[in-house]
Amino acid sequence: MLSLVQHCGRNLLTRSAIQSVNKAFYSSHMGKRVAVVLAGCGVYDGSEIHEASAVLVHLSRGGASVNMFAPNIEQMHVVDHLKGEPSQEKRNVLVESARLARGDIQDLSKLSVKDHDAVIFPGGFGAAKNLCTWAVQGKDCSVNDEVKAALQAFRGEGKPIGLCCISPVLAAKVFPGCEVTVGVEKDDKYPDTTDTAAAINQLGCKHVSKSVGESHVDEKNKLVTTCAFMCHAPIHEIFDGIGSMVQNVLKLA
Repeated sequence: MLSLVQHCGRNLLTRSAIQSVNKAFYSSHMGKRVAVVLAGCGVYDGSEIHEASAVLVHLSRGGASVNMFAPNIEQMHVVDHLKGEPSQEKRNVLVESARLARGDIQDLSKLSVKDHDAVIFPGGFGAAKNLCTWAVQGKDCSVNDEVKAALQAFRGEGKPIGLCCISPVLAAKVFPGCEVTVGVEKDDKYPDTTDTAAAINQLGCKHVSKSVGESHVDEKNKLVTTCAFMCHAPIHEIFDGIGSMVQNVLKLA
């Protein structure tokens, strides 16, 4: 009985210590102003909903105030998410992103770096289809002018940029020589990482293999990246990896 009490006491102490550390971390980062840039609504043609939600949850827990933005442009195409096939519909990225933002969203053209301490780009195919053309052109893609301007503005002011899933390719295209992660190379759990990493390296950047629960920090460029759904992993692991990214963004802000 004594050993059981001691064991339970140690567990309670451990949980208490973890809670205290988390509380101390988030308390020290209260009041950060973070812009979140969306790319539509839905994994196949917009922002990945679970990733966007995870970013918002971790920012909320961190005491950050959030403003959401999206470019006011037509989507590359619309995908029927039930069939997994393109449809003949036409949809607007800003209008679709408003679904995720519960209507509280602004045109990306209105994003002011001086009004924010950091910016985060969730993933999803929309990042590779609507924010840039990586989905069809790979490393030879072009980046949307407003997206490129936002990235350059935050880097120019020395403010951190968070990117997850496929969105780190935006940084690789805009910032030659930067370091990012899109997962672990040559691992079956990360089926698209090896080819994406090779393209990132060909752009003169450095891909750093990190597991789904981790994030990578490029201190020089203040870039924080995590692979999220580039990995076939349980959703809680993806949530934790995004949490690591958000925490590191807030530390740098």
